[in-house]
Amino acid sequence: MAKSVVVYSLGGTIAMTTDPATGGVVPALSARDLLEAVPGLDGHGIEIRVHDFRRVPGASLTFADLRELGAAIDKTLAGGDVHGIVITQGTDTIEETAFFLDLYHGHEQPVIVTGAMRNPTMAGPDGPANLQAAVLAAADPQLRGAGVLVVLNDEIHAARHVRKSHTTSPAAFTSPGAGHLGQVAEGRVRLVAPPPRRHGPLLAPSWDARVGLYTVSLDDDGTLLDAWDGRCDSLVIAAFGVGHVPQRLVEALERLAARVPVVLASRIGNGPVLTGTYGFPGSEKDLISRGLIAAGDLGPYQARLLLHALLAQGADRESVAARFAVLAP
Repeated sequence: MAKSVVVYSLGGTIAMTTDPATGGVVPALSARDLLEAVPGLDGHGIEIRVHDFRRVPGASLTFADLRELGAAIDKTLAGGDVHGIVITQGTDTIEETAFFLDLYHGHEQPVIVTGAMRNPTMAGPDGPANLQAAVLAAADPQLRGAGVLVVLNDEIHAARHVRKSHTTSPAAFTSPGAGHLGQVAEGRVRLVAPPPRRHGPLLAPSWDARVGLYTVSLDDDGTLLDAWDGRCDSLVIAAFGVGHVPQRLVEALERLAARVPVVLASRIGNGPVLTGTYGFPGSEKDLISRGLIAAGDLGPYQARLLLHALLAQGADRESVAARFAVLAP
C-alpha cells in the first residue's frame, strides 16, 4: 500500500511570488503549485493530498490559526490512513509554531514543518528541496512517535530544540546544545540521534491567556517592566546569562510573581537557566527564592508558548511550576 502524506500550506517565503504593484514578494502560490515545483517527488511511491490552509507571511500567524490547524490535523490523522503531515510556512515563526503544535500533538504520525529561506523568484530557491525532504520524512516509519519536527536544508530538528539562527542563510536552522536528529539523503531518513522524550499532549485551551515577554538589557531601569503590571496573565523574563537581572528590577519582579506566574528564561537561547549557583540580588537563586519559575533549557520563546498553553487550560502558579520542572528540566 502506498504511503500517504497530507500537506498543509500556510504561505510564507516558500509560497511567494513578485507582486507587480509593489515589486516585493508576497504569499501567492498554492500547495499544489509548490508540489509541482519539486522534481521527481512522484517517484517515491507516496500519495500526497494538499490543503491550502492560509496564505500569509509567517509573521502574521496567530494562536487561533494554529489551534484551527491543529484541529484539522487531528481530524486528518484520526482515520489512521495517513502516515504523516507536512506544513509549509514562513520561516520567521517556524521555531514557535513547531513547538506550539508539538505541545498538543497526540498522534504517532509525525508532523513536519518546513519552509524556504530563498523565495521562488531568486536563483537557487530552496523551497522544492525542503518540501521534498519534508515529505520523505513525514512518510518514514523511523519518525513515528517523534511529534513535531522541523526539516530544512536536508536536516531534521526536534521542535523542542530548533532555532532560527541566521536571517538569510539556507542553513539558518540549528539545534543549539542538542544538535539535529538526522538528515535526509538519497531519498531516505538517516537518524544520528533519537528524538527527545515527549511527555504527552496538553489539554486543549479553554481560554486565551495573555503572556508577555520582557527582555532584560544593559542598564535596564525597569520602566518598561512596570508597563506589564496589570496587563498580562503571566510573564516570561528573558534574562542575562544563566538567569540574572539588574538589582533594580528585583522588587518589581517579586511583586509581579506574587500576582501572576513569572518564568525566568535566558535571552541567550542556548543552555539552561541555573537554580542555585549565584546568590547576589538579581541572581537566579535570588529570583527563584522570590517566586520566579525557572525555564530550564527552554528559550524565552518556547517558555512563553508553554506558559500560554498551561494557563489556557486553567493551570495555577503551582501547577505551572510543576509542569516546567517536568517539561523543561
